[in-house]
Amino acid sequence: MTSRDTTDRPVQTGPIDLLPEVRNDMSHQLRATWVVTRRELLRLKQDKARMVTMMLQPLLFIFVMGTGLGSIVDTGGGTSFRTFLFPGVLATSVLFTAAFAGISLVWDREFGFLREMMVAPISRASIIWGKCLGGAIVATGQSLVLIALLGTVGIPYSPVLIVELIVCLFFGALLLTGLGVLLSTRIKTIQAAMPISQLLIMPMMFLSGSLFPIAGLPVWLAVLTRLNPLTYIVQPMRHFTLDSLSLTAAEKERLLPVITWFGWQVPLGVQLLTVVVITLGLVTLAARIFRTTE
Repeated sequence: MTSRDTTDRPVQTGPIDLLPEVRNDMSHQLRATWVVTRRELLRLKQDKARMVTMMLQPLLFIFVMGTGLGSIVDTGGGTSFRTFLFPGVLATSVLFTAAFAGISLVWDREFGFLREMMVAPISRASIIWGKCLGGAIVATGQSLVLIALLGTVGIPYSPVLIVELIVCLFFGALLLTGLGVLLSTRIKTIQAAMPISQLLIMPMMFLSGSLFPIAGLPVWLAVLTRLNPLTYIVQPMRHFTLDSLSLTAAEKERLLPVITWFGWQVPLGVQLLTVVVITLGLVTLAARIFRTTE
């Protein structure tokens, strides 16, 4: 009878990786999100005409409408109406670009590109987030040209101010792209998407206080401005911009009114946090609907 030698097996003493598949899947989804985001950036690079067209409207608002209405709009002091108007126009400059970037998901569906993405081994949430981030980056990037014009409307250049404006613009662009994507989950044709998006975009622009002071509004109109999420982008940008100027007490009361919720004065940080929460809700809802309908 022969005996068989036995050897001790090595014992692993280091930490045991229990979730390699989860981590690999997460990195895979992040790469997929970046691919969709990068596609949006490449589309802008190849479409110079769209970039120029999107820049013309804000410039007309600032230098044509701002100059024309400056003679009849009372700002409460020596601040020009163009200076007051600039933050609002800057915010609305991302409005159309971001919303249309989200709605372009309908275009992708019609031309079959969306189907190609859907058969890939990636989650549909990655597609939604990639679309939203790409649209937000494109819209914010286009608005940098307007930020370069701060000095032309009497606002001093400041690195801190520029960073604050860029952060606000990105939050606003992400919000609006998420709204556009949410609409795209239910709309099947680009012909239907355009009028529906305009039906939402125009009221959001006018009810945000981007083109007029929100102080002293009728009660019903003041309520609508507080329900409009774009208000919480426009008003912080206006505070950041006009706080760098030497405003009189009358100008501050007229141009920088305090937003209140049931008598509580809402801080600027809470206003921006509100935008982030609404954006997360829109994107999450869009991903859920997209997963169950496509």
